Amino acid sequence: MRLSLDPSTDASEYRFAHRIRTRFAETDAMGVIHHSAYIPYLEESRAALLRWAGHPYDRVRSGGIDFAVLELYVRYRLPLHFDEEVDIHVVVARPTRTTFQIGYLLEVAGETRSSAVTVHGAVDPEGRGVRLPPWLTEVADLTRAED
Repeated sequence: MRLSLDPSTDASEYRFAHRIRTRFAETDAMGVIHHSAYIPYLEESRAALLRWAGHPYDRVRSGGIDFAVLELYVRYRLPLHFDEEVDIHVVVARPTRTTFQIGYLLEVAGETRSSAVTVHGAVDPEGRGVRLPPWLTEVADLTRAED
């Protein structure tokens, strides 16, 4: 297990947030957003973060690098419901030589609903591991609130 990041539940510790609106199609029989819907929310937020940081994911991929998800952890605190606007705060931990972790805080109207972590590695188009791009450290620095 590579996962070691414990994302904060304090939104002020994040410099980037992406807002999504939940859809009815994502609800389960109990009227809450199904746990499987969280994965695309995290993915959309990662792509928005890279665009915000000046490294749109389509450009990263056309440069021969993909960020494979190696691990995923979600801590569900309170459910999401249909048509809620969810602010997904995102922070990138300092990368190691081969992996990096992203922390997420999902909030509705300032109320924590869940937190999550994804661990990523860089791979080439054939799926072989490659070095992380050097700019990833700068992205990590951009996402953390000033101390």
